[in-house]
This record gives sequence, structure tokens and C-alpha cells, in this order.
Amino acid sequence: MHLLVIEDERALCETIVRSLRRLAYSVDYCYDGEKALALLGVERYDLVLLDLNLPKKDGMTVLRTLRQTDRETRVLILSARSEVEDKVQGLDAGANDYLAKPFHLAELEARIRSLTLRQFTQQDVLLSCGGLTFDTRSRTAAVNGQTLTLTRKETGILEYLMVHQGRPVSQEELMDHVWDNSVDSFSNSIRVHISALRKKLRAVLGYDPIRNRIGEGYLMGGEEE
Repeated sequence: MHLLVIEDERALCETIVRSLRRLAYSVDYCYDGEKALALLGVERYDLVLLDLNLPKKDGMTVLRTLRQTDRETRVLILSARSEVEDKVQGLDAGANDYLAKPFHLAELEARIRSLTLRQFTQQDVLLSCGGLTFDTRSRTAAVNGQTLTLTRKETGILEYLMVHQGRPVSQEELMDHVWDNSVDSFSNSIRVHISALRKKLRAVLGYDPIRNRIGEGYLMGGEEE
């Protein structure tokens, strides 16, 4: 999942980003509305965490501008404005949820899980590929009921490939959605993590469910032909 945090309180922003990255989300962030609109114009995000009291352009301007061209990207408002009228205004402008400050990180993480899981159909809460399953709620993988031990990055890669079964996923797309925007596009890091993930899957399944499509990317599918 690729998230954008827009928050001008730098200490809070950094705390949120660290927390989400520990959960293996890919997270970009910025501190003002102008930078937010610039990022939203060139990047695709699964969820935007949006403060309202932003410098340069306020959060409502960012939200309304986004909704002029994008009705799909989910937006969670984070704001010290806790009056009912403020919440109604934010939701009417196109936000999907509203969380008043101060809040506990555990509640924020639960709101994020709820919003991002709505992108899947109900049966996709438990993704499957052959004998491999992935629980999108607990973010754990298992083979025949036995939980696999995966790193955060391996978990993110596997989830993204299983969500997008049936089509090749390029290295660049994985970098956008599993890594943050500081990763060098020429880095060998992605290939190293994918190689480690494939080795673990091969050990428990007896085959590698991830196939290479030359010039296209990685395809999550059945047994290798």
C-alpha cells in the first residue's frame, strides 16, 4: 500500500511515518499544501492522510482540488477541528473518514486498515494462490495453515503480487507501492527481497509461484511451466 501523509507538524508527521513504515506501508510525506498537490499530480496513492491546517494551501483546498479529477483515492482527514460542522464539511468535500486530534496511533492504524481493505471485495480479505494464503487483516501468509516468517518488505511484496494476480507487476510499480520515494530506482534492494521471498515460498510449496515475464515484470500464478 502506497500512502501519503500531509501534516505540517513535523514531529507528528515523522511519528506517523515511522509507525506506518514499521507496518510495511510505503509512505511519502510533505508539510504543506503546495507540495501535496505536486505529489498528487505525479504519484498514485492508495490512501492520503490529510491535515487541514496547512501552510501555502490549506487541506480543504487540497481535498477539493484532488476531487476535481480523482474520486477514487481514499482520503483520511486528520485535524484538530473536532466540531461536527467541521467533520460534515470535510466528508461532504470528498473525504472518506475524519479523525480528530489528538488520537492514538493504534486508532489511526485501524482506520487505515479499514479504509484500504474496502478496496478489496469481501472474499478477498483472505487472498489465495494455490496452497498459499494471505490474510489482509493480519497481513500474514500461510501454507496449509502454517504461518510463514517473512520480513516487512517480503510481506509487502507478497501482498501486492497476490492482490494483482493475473497480471505482470513491474519492478517500478513495486517500488512505488512497497518502497518509499527515497529508494534509488537503480538499487538492487528490490531484487534481493524478491529473491529471498521466492526462496522461502519454494521451500514450503515445492515450487515458485512467482514467475518472471521478460520485459513486463513479476507474475503471481501457478506452478512454473
